[in-house]
Amino acid sequence: MSLPRSHFRLDAEHILRPIRLGDGAALARAYLANREHLAPWEPTRSEAFFTEAVQEEQAQQCVTDAASGRSIRFVIESDDGEIRGRMNLNNIVRGAFWSADLGYWIDVSRLRRGLASRAVDRVAEHAREELRLHRLQAATLLHNTGSQRVLTGAGFERIGSAPKYLRIAGEWQDHLLFQLLLEEPLSPRRERP
Repeated sequence: MSLPRSHFRLDAEHILRPIRLGDGAALARAYLANREHLAPWEPTRSEAFFTEAVQEEQAQQCVTDAASGRSIRFVIESDDGEIRGRMNLNNIVRGAFWSADLGYWIDVSRLRRGLASRAVDRVAEHAREELRLHRLQAATLLHNTGSQRVLTGAGFERIGSAPKYLRIAGEWQDHLLFQLLLEEPLSPRRERP
C-alpha cells in the first residue's frame, strides 16, 4: 500500500506524517510517556498540557497553521498507531528569507535507532522539494550532543551560539545554532563508523 504524498516511511515500523485532527489522545499518551525524558529539553509544561483536550486543541492549531503556511508539524507514528516523536517546521517565512525553524523530539523507547536522523532527512527533503525553502535552522542546548550529531549528520553546519536563547526547563538557556542550505541536492546521510 502506498502512502499519501505527505507521509514518509522511515523504517519498517514508523511513518512520518502531518499532525491531523483526532491526534489529541495519541499525543497526550506520547507526552505523558515521555514527560520525564522531555522535561530537560522543553519549556515547563502545565498539568493541562498532558491532557487529551489540550493536545486536541494543539492539533487543531497545527492543522490551521499548516493551512496558512506558517508551520508544518509532523508526528512519527509507529505501526501500532502510537506517536513516537514529533518533527516541526515552525516560523516558515517567505519574502527574502524562505526559511523555517526545525525542532523535534523522539520517544525515549526509540532513541539511538537512527529514527531522528531519518526523520530529519525526510523533513529537510520535504522543505526543499515541496515547500521550496532555501534554508532550515535549528538550535540545541549546549549539552544536547545527541541532537547536534543528528543535525551535523544531516548536513547542518554550526553557525554560532545564542545566549539565553530559549526558556527551557524554567530557565533561559544558551543554545548552539545550526543551518542547512537547501539550494543544492541534499547530500546522502553520512554513515557512522
